[in-house]
Amino acid sequence: MLLAALALACASPVGVTREDPTQVHRELTANVLSAGRPSERSLQVLDRFGLRERFEKEPAAVLAELHAGLQPTGDHRRLSGLAELSFYHGERSGDRRYLLAAAVYAYALLFPGPDGETLDASDPRVRLAYDLYNRALTAVLFAEAGKGRRQLELPFGELEFTFDPSELDWAGHRLENLVDAANYQVRGLRDRFRRPGLGAPFAATLGAPNGEPAPSARFLTPGLRVPATVILRLESPRTALLAGHLRGRAEVFTPDEAAATEIDGQRVPIEFETTFALAETLSESKWFDFELQGFFSGAFRPLRSAVVGTRGIEKASSSEGLFFLEPYRPGRIPVVLVHGTASSPGRWADLVNELTNDRVIADRYQFWLYLYNTGNPVPYSGGQLRRTLERMLETLDPEGRDPDLHRMVVIGHSQGGLLTKTTAIDSGSRFWDIASKVPLDQLDLSFETRAMLQESLFYTPEPFVKRVIFVCTPHRGSYLASFSLAGLVADFVGFPSNLAQAGAELLLHNPGNLLFASLGRLPTSIENMTPGNPFLRTLAEMPIAPGISANSIVAVKGEGPPEQGSDGVVNYASAHLDGVESEFVVRSGHSAQGNPDVILEVRRILLEHAAAR
Repeated sequence: MLLAALALACASPVGVTREDPTQVHRELTANVLSAGRPSERSLQVLDRFGLRERFEKEPAAVLAELHAGLQPTGDHRRLSGLAELSFYHGERSGDRRYLLAAAVYAYALLFPGPDGETLDASDPRVRLAYDLYNRALTAVLFAEAGKGRRQLELPFGELEFTFDPSELDWAGHRLENLVDAANYQVRGLRDRFRRPGLGAPFAATLGAPNGEPAPSARFLTPGLRVPATVILRLESPRTALLAGHLRGRAEVFTPDEAAATEIDGQRVPIEFETTFALAETLSESKWFDFELQGFFSGAFRPLRSAVVGTRGIEKASSSEGLFFLEPYRPGRIPVVLVHGTASSPGRWADLVNELTNDRVIADRYQFWLYLYNTGNPVPYSGGQLRRTLERMLETLDPEGRDPDLHRMVVIGHSQGGLLTKTTAIDSGSRFWDIASKVPLDQLDLSFETRAMLQESLFYTPEPFVKRVIFVCTPHRGSYLASFSLAGLVADFVGFPSNLAQAGAELLLHNPGNLLFASLGRLPTSIENMTPGNPFLRTLAEMPIAPGISANSIVAVKGEGPPEQGSDGVVNYASAHLDGVESEFVVRSGHSAQGNPDVILEVRRILLEHAAAR
């Protein structure tokens, strides 16, 4: 006992104890946003002035005392402490004046005004100041939304700001119903991307058209949510803090308009919640509900573009199946994504989320989504895709001034790959020759039916398509399509009225001239994708036209030799295509369009495509 007491008496009152590095780091970096308590740096400010214990009992009085001692320049430690401690008190008390004060202090720390001193970029207080400004401003704006006030109270004075309503104009619409993205979780997407920077990130809906909508407004996705960030820009904040009266200007930014802004002569990135806006868009689009309906009913097309009003889709113009997530941007190459059977554009979500948040890709490309009824005959759907792209080009660039619009990349998954190939071949009359014994102009048909057949069975390379990418595409058919169950399902597929009328005209008026009259009806997409189908066999034999590059991505399950495998729906031998620029084999099932390796391969191809002129 005596020896133990002597040992304790000899121990130094100050020393160190080895701990788990993770725990030490957590303690050193904890702050009000990550741990719900002030950081050690802010507590040190309280300790320096002997205010730590008093802060717990009289936080408002302590903050007022700290503010009163604030110097006109420098004094970064006090200013940083005021920002975090004001946020802490505002959160606990529910007093939004202190949240607004936290945003003001943080802004003043980052952007003090002309000739003001700033912290080194490596100082952790810089990132915390950004986050405090963003979070505090988000909370204040959400609470004040719709009140129309331009003057807000601060614990030490007031903030007066201006706001031009035109800041909310976007693509010929007014942005409405801003939702604070910071308070929501995202489900169903592998990664959540937040572009770091300054500002309060929201997602907004599209309101009524504001004047004449942009030509691309007709293609905007139904239920679209637009990432929109609000920045409150303050005038000479360090000087104004001491006077107790601040002036500012609220500005709204969207990713398609700007990635950064300038404050005090420095380029400042803008924070955007892009994944949240995409997830909101997909949840409102009804695309996933369309998948089976669009397969069984070729006439089913409830989706329109250009949202109008605040209570859903009240009125809209047809997009003909092509949907944009942002307005058309000249100078960026379009990537058109074409989904597979009983599927929808929503199945490209992970790929879109990853690549639109890749700055290198996003600066060179714009992603467009194509929707079609997947039970319809493949040649008919191919003709619709081609017509939609041609009309889109006429709408967006009738004079041909945007060369990048003519460097389009079309990516098709499964059946979508077959549609994609129709944009890149010169078929002549080969498809018609396997359907009829005589030329098209010799049949007894109406003008509308003749035009539809011309569009669906006679293809020339689209001059604006410069690359096609096939993902899990059944070039020689899917063995599942030949199962009796698949044939039974095909019997329940209904065609749109124009296609049904064309079939009736062909079979009733020209039975002796048709090679498929014994079927008694037009073939469905399932029958088109049956191994050995004449249309499919002819399409597989056709080479990609000169001047168009092609790449294949083939999925194979398991670990065996790829040549002997399949993705569960399509055999390797069917998905393999000779003459392509590259073939990438991924170990995956058929729904591989969201596979990380597939996305990386698509990224590689797009980078090469952008670099090649």
